[in-house]
Amino acid sequence: MLFRTDNAPSRTALPSPLPGRRPRLSWVDLAIAAAVLVLLYVTLRVGQGTTVSFHPNQSVKVDTDPSRLPYDAARSLLRMFIALAVATVFTFVYAYAAARSRRLERILIPALDILQSVPVLGFLTVAVTGFIALFPGSMLGLECASIFAIFTSQAWNMTFGFYHSLISLPRELDELSRSFRFTRWMRFWKVELPSGAIGLVWNGMMSFGGGWFFLVASEAISVNNKNYALPGVGSYAGAAIVDGDLGRVGWAIATMAVMVIGVNFLFWRPLTAWAERFKNEQSEATEVQRSVVLDFLRRSNWPHLLGRALRPAGQIINRAGRIFGTDDRPLVIDTARRRTADLVFALLAGGLIAWGLFDLGRYLHDRTGLGVFGEPLLLGLVTLARVVVLVVVATVIWVPIGVWIGFSPKLTRIAQPLVQILASFPANFLFPLAVWFFLRTGLSIDVGGILLMALGAQWYILFNAIAGAMSIPSDLREAMDDLGVRGRQRWKRLIIPGIFPSYVTGGITASGGAWNASIVAEVVTFGTTTLTATGLGAYIAQATESGDFPHLLAGVAVMSLYVVALNRLVWRRLYRLAETRYAL
Repeated sequence: MLFRTDNAPSRTALPSPLPGRRPRLSWVDLAIAAAVLVLLYVTLRVGQGTTVSFHPNQSVKVDTDPSRLPYDAARSLLRMFIALAVATVFTFVYAYAAARSRRLERILIPALDILQSVPVLGFLTVAVTGFIALFPGSMLGLECASIFAIFTSQAWNMTFGFYHSLISLPRELDELSRSFRFTRWMRFWKVELPSGAIGLVWNGMMSFGGGWFFLVASEAISVNNKNYALPGVGSYAGAAIVDGDLGRVGWAIATMAVMVIGVNFLFWRPLTAWAERFKNEQSEATEVQRSVVLDFLRRSNWPHLLGRALRPAGQIINRAGRIFGTDDRPLVIDTARRRTADLVFALLAGGLIAWGLFDLGRYLHDRTGLGVFGEPLLLGLVTLARVVVLVVVATVIWVPIGVWIGFSPKLTRIAQPLVQILASFPANFLFPLAVWFFLRTGLSIDVGGILLMALGAQWYILFNAIAGAMSIPSDLREAMDDLGVRGRQRWKRLIIPGIFPSYVTGGITASGGAWNASIVAEVVTFGTTTLTATGLGAYIAQATESGDFPHLLAGVAVMSLYVVALNRLVWRRLYRLAETRYAL
């Protein structure tokens, strides 16, 4: 088994420069340099607006003039990419720590379940106050709070996916690293990261779409009866929805579509095509993904020039990586010492958790009494039923479609931008249509809320099914074709085992995403009309808007309880099954 180093067809590849000869800059290099300079200039111009003066008590009025949409779009894109960069770094550190330390895994993975279940509004309640206090008198505090909210909608899915790729690393790659005695830094950079690259890219794309989904909530913030707004497409759409202006909602929808298609063409499509080089297979596929932008970049000399310039820095980093030790395991383990360390660690971690729960219970007891948990526990059962229905229906519909797309590079080129638009579409943008449809048909929001929740959750299953299908080695698929394995047997012998690890990642994040999406799906407002469903999401949304912290904490705690219990009882067992039975 090996990782392909390049999938670009030979007709698009240029010969490497001769040793010692400086490559000549072509018009392609000049065009790329000009594009980078324009991008840096726009980033600096847009970034200037993040440091203007701001006072928490000042009134904020969002300008819904369509001429401001280009600037608003640029501000939203800047926040999204900053949050994506932070989420990527968080993914590497958190997932690696959980995968490499048995003790930390027992704390970090349940904590990740809880973090995934905390709604964006729950994070915003704390983040807004904290960041405004950290940057007094500056808009930068509110910007950081918005970026943090977008980060919380992106990081958990990426972390779950990369963690699973680390714990299910193919055995031959693990043996290769140990036999060559790689440093742990080299193992991560040369083996583990390439092994999880395809899933990481597709989960990053899905997480980016999740950021779009909560864009309105992260840019137009209502906390403790105070309204904060930042220039952006999300706040623009939120203001247009409150005003009941369908024309300007349409402008926001059109701008969102242009942004999603543009980001997909310029960023995600080249990245997914480039990630094909890390496919774990023995023979190259007859059809590979293509990207016009990637082909254009491959014709440039800049990668060679940058690689040569950064080579000394890379050598320094590799030498510094030796401090992390060599990738080997001791042949003899002191069982008694390990059990003592496990006991000490369990006592410390358990003591901290018990202290936190006791302090939370005391806070709620002093203000409302512990009976405050009764109502959210009952409402959580209603939302749980919606989540279960959503995950089951999404599995039946989107897994076959995802496999179909993942097996066909031509279809992927067509479907990827369309799926990205659908996954990125905020439910808030459809509130005008949803209110009209529910009132016109008489459909209860208690049932219709499942459809709105699906807008933010079902795509996790689709994207992971596509990534899982793309990760299946081409030689295995060709072997099945040669043996004439079709229909049910093909699904049983190849497809289900091949995509099962990715599906579990999609299922656990879709479940958590559905709980999170219930915050915006169970309370639908357009103009003066508000429809409220019975459920835990509506309970948390109303507590957040009114600044009722005891009820907000109780709602978030109950939602965390439901998500962790569902993950422990269902998804974690499926994770272990994927790790032990379906790993390559």
